[in-house]
Amino acid sequence: MTEILPPAPQASSLRRLVPRIFSRSTRRGGVEHLIRTVRANHPKGDFALIERAYVVAERAHQGQLRQSGEPYITHPVAVSQILAELGLGPKAIAAALLHDTVEDTAYSLDQLSADFGDEVSMLVDGVTKLDKVKYGDAAQAETVRKMIVAMSKDIRVLVIKLADRLHNARTWGFVPPAKAQKKATETLEIYAPLAHRLGIQAIKAELEDLSFAVLHPKLYAEIESLVKQRTPQREEYVDNVIGSVEEDLRELRIRGRVAGRPKQLYSVYQKMVVRGREFDDIYDLIGIRVLVSTVRDCYAVLGAIHARWTPIPGRFKDYIATPKFNLYQSLHTTVIGPGGRTVEIQIRTNEMHQQAEYGVAAHWKYKERVNGGKSDPKAQDADMAWLAHISDWQAETADPGEFLDSLRYEIGAKEVYVFTPKGRVIGLPAEATPVDFAYAVHTEVGHRTMGAKVNGRLVPLDSSLSSGDVVEVFTSKNPDAGPSQDWLSFVKSTRARNKIRGWFTKERREEAVEQGKEAIARAMRRQNLPLQRLMNQDSFGEVAHQLRYEDVSALYAAVGEGHVSTQSVIEKVTALVATEEDTSTGPVELPHLGRPRTPRSNDTGVLVRGAADILVKLAKCCTPVPGDDIVGFVTRGSGVSVHRTDCPNVDALTADPDRMIEVSWAPTPKGIFLVQIQVEALDRSGLLSDVTRVLTEYHVNILSATVATTHERLALSKFVFEMGDIVHLDRVLNAVRRIDAVYDVYRVTTG
Repeated sequence: MTEILPPAPQASSLRRLVPRIFSRSTRRGGVEHLIRTVRANHPKGDFALIERAYVVAERAHQGQLRQSGEPYITHPVAVSQILAELGLGPKAIAAALLHDTVEDTAYSLDQLSADFGDEVSMLVDGVTKLDKVKYGDAAQAETVRKMIVAMSKDIRVLVIKLADRLHNARTWGFVPPAKAQKKATETLEIYAPLAHRLGIQAIKAELEDLSFAVLHPKLYAEIESLVKQRTPQREEYVDNVIGSVEEDLRELRIRGRVAGRPKQLYSVYQKMVVRGREFDDIYDLIGIRVLVSTVRDCYAVLGAIHARWTPIPGRFKDYIATPKFNLYQSLHTTVIGPGGRTVEIQIRTNEMHQQAEYGVAAHWKYKERVNGGKSDPKAQDADMAWLAHISDWQAETADPGEFLDSLRYEIGAKEVYVFTPKGRVIGLPAEATPVDFAYAVHTEVGHRTMGAKVNGRLVPLDSSLSSGDVVEVFTSKNPDAGPSQDWLSFVKSTRARNKIRGWFTKERREEAVEQGKEAIARAMRRQNLPLQRLMNQDSFGEVAHQLRYEDVSALYAAVGEGHVSTQSVIEKVTALVATEEDTSTGPVELPHLGRPRTPRSNDTGVLVRGAADILVKLAKCCTPVPGDDIVGFVTRGSGVSVHRTDCPNVDALTADPDRMIEVSWAPTPKGIFLVQIQVEALDRSGLLSDVTRVLTEYHVNILSATVATTHERLALSKFVFEMGDIVHLDRVLNAVRRIDAVYDVYRVTTG
């Protein structure tokens, strides 16, 4: 959705309305405060690594200033402090301190790798932007694409990038307003949803509020003012509700903490604008959070609260049994509290709360301490499931704009949760179909899908799924089964859409490769170029590289699809071969002493006495092949024409004996030869089809065919085709003879 932004306010009024975006960093004793924070979560960490990284970063950024006027080193230190508070370890902190050195200073990635190792180097490279010569939306898309690729290898890349964006957002007041608005829009569309996807609520909420403050400073200031006015009365009511819940905890003998949930300003704005609700309706909604030790305690507290206050039907959500996509777990219920006011209550364990606030970072901050310094690999694998999907389809989406649009949809889409027949939970976009479900299970399952059952009933493949549905798909056993183009009109997930497109692209590509190869071969034959010699050389690979195609197959496909003309390819190949031959021959060719020169065979497999590089053509009137007795005739401007000695045209040629020349077959002739055969058979239905099928099975490239039927019902068929190995001809003739009703087949040596 494109949003028309209001004119950017002046810096002075912006400072008055939104002072929080004019934050200045405090170095607080350089790196000492940072190390103290890291030590709290990693008491046995490598703090010397952090100190070395700080020294290198401070030296590299020496003399550089932020737009706020502060020394540049304050930025990487502030980013590192955010990460340390999230619980990341020394290597990630070192990468954060160095994350701008490669991009903004003379310090190279190779030097960084040598000084700090491959792991720190990989993290820094992941958050470094692409080449500065690229501008615009495509560059931004490619930057995000690179980040997705890097974070699929190590999720800390994204966490560092989010912390980098968060600290920059805190200082947007010092950058030009237009640039700040562009960055804020980008943050709302990409970075805040990514933080939400990773479950890092602390960063997500602050990014949204800061972006909201930049894009709509007057609205931000108004909502902030309204919140402050309502706070005293609201806090009194919240304290009353908290007291009642704490009383229930004491009666249940459950140890826990009860607290109110602060309202996020951007969330209030969203509900006012998107849902069209009044501020009082939103702000009067009270939020309470209860933290306990075990899952059993969660359900016990839920029962006590429902016994005290009436729950609102349809507002209970059990995210403990079925977690959200970012592994968020909690019990949500809404009740009619004291005085008839609506109260939202969240009940979760302490560990679930860590997951809700810090997302994937909870593995470093909480679970490593609980598990004696070891993270839970299964939990991290679950975290990365959606990231693996994004990584897959980013590789399948070539267009940067399409990729960025898909990413915005993917990370912002609401999800439904459905079950496989075995009880596995599958998360899908809202309004997803059984086809989306099939591709989420496995690509091959998606390709072979032919029907589906939802909750035991057969449904059309374009049916929308709802949370809680049990979905079963039926697949075809046909090995050639594939998706339908119609599916693209109703699938909702990016994964399904890209897999379907990829299947059809692959099918079309294989056809295009064959068409391109045949088109080039036909054009070369028309120009009497040495087909086999050129096709067997590496020149086509070099031409593909020149035209910026991945390989020869991609070049053939481009020709087949009409993106590149056959003539331009042939010209480049022949020029390349000519250059290579000139280079290999050298400017001066010295005579070989002591032994005679051997005539060089050309692509026809014919040696011409006394002329090594002359153009040679095999005459089409008699189509000579290796083993035939041959003679040569020097034509005017077309090189030497080679005929069989028994060719009817030879008598006329010998009338000019000065133009006759001695030729012979090369010892091991390598070339493409034209062969003409005649098939004689009793006419029957399907005869021509059977003959062409056999020729095709023997990989014969048929150039022309003529068929005639006599009054006696005899079928006479002539075929002209290319052949590289003349020994293969006998096998072909024997195979054709075995066709039903064929009584003779032989090679024709005269036109």
